[in-house]
Amino acid sequence: MRIGVPKEIKDNEFRVGLTPSSVSELVHHGHDVSVETGAGTGSGLLDSEYEAAGARLCTGPEDIFSQADLVVKVKEPLAGERKLLREGQVLFTYLHLAADKPQTLDLMQSGATCIAYETVTSPSGSLPLLTPMSEVAGRLAPQVGAHCLEREAGGRGVLLGGVPGVPAGEVIILGGGVAGSHAATIALGMGANVTVVDRNPEALRRLDFRFGTGVRTIFSTRAAIAEIVKRADLLIGTVLVPGAAAPKLVSREMVASMKNGSVIVDISIDQGGCCETSRPTSHSHPTYVEEGVVHYCVTNMPGAVPRTSTFALNNATLPFVLALADKGWKKAIHEDSHLRNGLNIHAGEITCKPVAEAHGLHWAAI
Repeated sequence: MRIGVPKEIKDNEFRVGLTPSSVSELVHHGHDVSVETGAGTGSGLLDSEYEAAGARLCTGPEDIFSQADLVVKVKEPLAGERKLLREGQVLFTYLHLAADKPQTLDLMQSGATCIAYETVTSPSGSLPLLTPMSEVAGRLAPQVGAHCLEREAGGRGVLLGGVPGVPAGEVIILGGGVAGSHAATIALGMGANVTVVDRNPEALRRLDFRFGTGVRTIFSTRAAIAEIVKRADLLIGTVLVPGAAAPKLVSREMVASMKNGSVIVDISIDQGGCCETSRPTSHSHPTYVEEGVVHYCVTNMPGAVPRTSTFALNNATLPFVLALADKGWKKAIHEDSHLRNGLNIHAGEITCKPVAEAHGLHWAAI
């Protein structure tokens, strides 16, 4: 199979779909791999390393998209890239379609088969291709939140860890899943007072077992959230409904009740965000102030640490890329129901029910 890896063009996105070692595996399996010149540079991966692994270098995205049967990316294709997709081509990347109707319509019109990392499942019910980036984003959130709390960044001038005689900052985390638990790990390590809110009793029990009395847990209700956000110096949103738009757990009124200069880091922004005041931002312009609260809503947070993120992502995606390449997408999803859950769009139809429901469009069963 002909596999193409374009250079990511999203604002300050330096991750790359395949590492040289992943390319080497695919070439060993008899596949032809093309990589756009400079695609891995931001992750510290040189063109010469790709050539040594057996890849063929291409000078532009047009060459990649025109030749590839399978396009492997990291982030969703932007408008210019979507025009290059064609009928019968397979796109394998993060899509987050529930929060992006223009992209959804463009991908339907392209006729391409679009498989989303974030809805591929595992036998345990987890999301194995979303997990590594959730881990990265969760660990980044307290770090960027701490910076945003600094006065020069627009925050209220609070040091999360405090100092002797001065209380530590209050970190409230909405969601106790992968991103939430990793955010709690780092925030706790920074010396903050950490509270995690979740509506799943089992998740709360896991957190209690993992952190003991170091992290407080609260069962999620609207009343509980409305009360606890008032205490937050840093509010981290990690809420996830697989494939669907994130629920708006924090209303504008709740945000207005927060301390002036406090910070919201909304990891859920890829799926629309869990705060009513959240809107997508970029690494070039990561924050804005709404209701006196600093919002950090970068849609590709892991892109800030591209080398770590690229290798973590490839560790998870490579087996699926090999399956798609070795067997073809139809046989691959027929034999693997978990990969089949990743199919979001095929031949102009939406095949992921939460995406169709988010946009009020027709859903076609696979």
